[in-house]
Parts: sequence; structure tokens; C-alpha cells
Amino acid sequence: MEKLDEIDRRILRQLQSDASLSQRELADRVGLSQNACWRRLTRLKEAGLTEQTLRLDPRDVGFSLTVIVMVRTRHHSTDWLRQFRSHVTSIPNVIDFYRIAGDYDYLLKIVAQDMNDFDRIYRRLIDSVELDSVTSSITMEAIAENRDLPV
Repeated sequence: MEKLDEIDRRILRQLQSDASLSQRELADRVGLSQNACWRRLTRLKEAGLTEQTLRLDPRDVGFSLTVIVMVRTRHHSTDWLRQFRSHVTSIPNVIDFYRIAGDYDYLLKIVAQDMNDFDRIYRRLIDSVELDSVTSSITMEAIAENRDLPV
């Protein structure tokens, strides 16, 4: 997609804030006619810039524990990485998964019902793939989470 202009950015900011806006409300908020807003929104969707999802608060659905897990490995082959990615993404409680630079190789964000549930998830994580070291940090408070992108 070509570069985003200020109107595209206003549309994206509004949708990040409230994806349930009607087309009329969105058009009013960004200062366009409904047709012009619809055309831009269609172009943004076709370019893969937008998708509508529903975000749940983990605590409201029984996941009171959030854990940041750092993984270090001695293996960096394509086959090992494919196996590790497949293994980690098969664990539904892993809600974020990154390959990172620095002292550790991977960062995972895991939600669990409680410490016993996390222990079950942890054992599953380390069960199938050889890892060098794993360290976990229990979060105490989400200060800023799922923030909007600064478009």
C-alpha cells in the first residue's frame, strides 16, 4: 500500500480506539462523507492494515496470572526452530511469542489461572524441546497493556 496520509491515520486511530463504530460515526469523526470513508476503509482492509477482533480481559475470563518467560537455547538450526515454533504455538496459553536479541533468544507471554496452572503449562513448554535455560517472571500489575499503535 502507498504511504498513509493523515486521513488514513485518523481512521486507524479511531478504529483502534473503538472498532465497533458505525460507518456513519467513523466518517463523522474523521471528517469525511460516508462514501469517501467507506472507500478508504475498504482500501485499508484490502491492504491488510485492518482486521476486526474482540479483545478479552484475561482476568475477567479466569486468567489471573500473567508470566513473562525468557528462553535461551544452544540450538539455532532451521529444523530446531521449526519444531520449537510449532511446539510453543500449540500451547494456547502462550499469547505472545517473540524471537529476541540479547542474553535470551525467545520471550513468551503466558496467561494462567493460577500457579498450579502455570506449572502445568511450564512442564508442557519444557517437555518436548531441548532448551538451555528458562526463566520466568510473574507480573504483579499491568501498567500499560495492549496500547494503540501511534499512527
